[in-house]
Amino acid sequence: MTEPTFGTLGVPAPLVSALAADGKTTPFPIQIDTLPDTLAGRDVLGRGRTGSGKTLAFSIPMVARLGQGLAGGTRRRGRILGLVLAPTRELATQIDRTLAPLAAAYGMTTTTIFGGVNQKRQVEALRAGADIVVACPGRLEDLMQQKLVSLDAVEITVIDEADHMADLGFLPGVTRILNATPQGAQRMLFSATLDNGVDKLVNRFLQNEVLHSVDEAHSPVAAMTHHVFHVAGSDEKKDLVRFLASGMGRRILFTRTKHAAKKLAKQLTSQGIPSVDLHGNLSQPQRDRNLAAFSSGEAKVLVATDVA
Repeated sequence: MTEPTFGTLGVPAPLVSALAADGKTTPFPIQIDTLPDTLAGRDVLGRGRTGSGKTLAFSIPMVARLGQGLAGGTRRRGRILGLVLAPTRELATQIDRTLAPLAAAYGMTTTTIFGGVNQKRQVEALRAGADIVVACPGRLEDLMQQKLVSLDAVEITVIDEADHMADLGFLPGVTRILNATPQGAQRMLFSATLDNGVDKLVNRFLQNEVLHSVDEAHSPVAAMTHHVFHVAGSDEKKDLVRFLASGMGRRILFTRTKHAAKKLAKQLTSQGIPSVDLHGNLSQPQRDRNLAAFSSGEAKVLVATDVA
């Protein structure tokens, strides 16, 4: 049996070329499953883990449908046509990196909207006529309340990592944002689970949605080994953490609170293990610097809260 390609799945030639230029020629299972429906304009509920290829699964149909409409002269530029909601600044930036080169194939532009940075650049990008916006709910609502952004022309909305949104308490804001988009707009929602109110979001805003799942709801990540350590006291715990943090490779340690993340990163650094922290109290430039230090290997350990 011949393996499907982006072309045989119905992806337009300009996007097939853009994907190939980036080394993407073989679609992932979630893309194979969802693209025929999303390209046809249907609402889709996609279930897949991080790394399953879901970013392209919604980016391709969003750009294809909006781009072809613009080429046909049926839409006015200068209005937000596509909206992607993401729970964190880092994810929003990552999604935008995937979307931007695809949008460029149709002469469209993208921008990001999130907190932790001055809103001036974001407002300027909107006024310049960004066609697709990737946003975190908090800052987007701020701009909506200031009447600096309108969603009344949005034709496609994506909610990515809806379960993470629920964990962070963002679903009320997401609901208000979706209420500001046209009722007939296409909507795609991606989530690992449907609890914590995500099911209510689906029932309220998706119409005749098609469910696609490439994972079981609670399927474990392949090839991951879990270890549980029982420690007797605080000193033994400190010794164990220092042992786990040391070594040649990079490590990520998770803490429950922002204060604990900051404190542990400082402790490890003072013990000769270069470490940086990542949590909600950091400004965007600080987050970027710390992530860059960890990515480059300058910092061996990243200490983060689980919702950083």
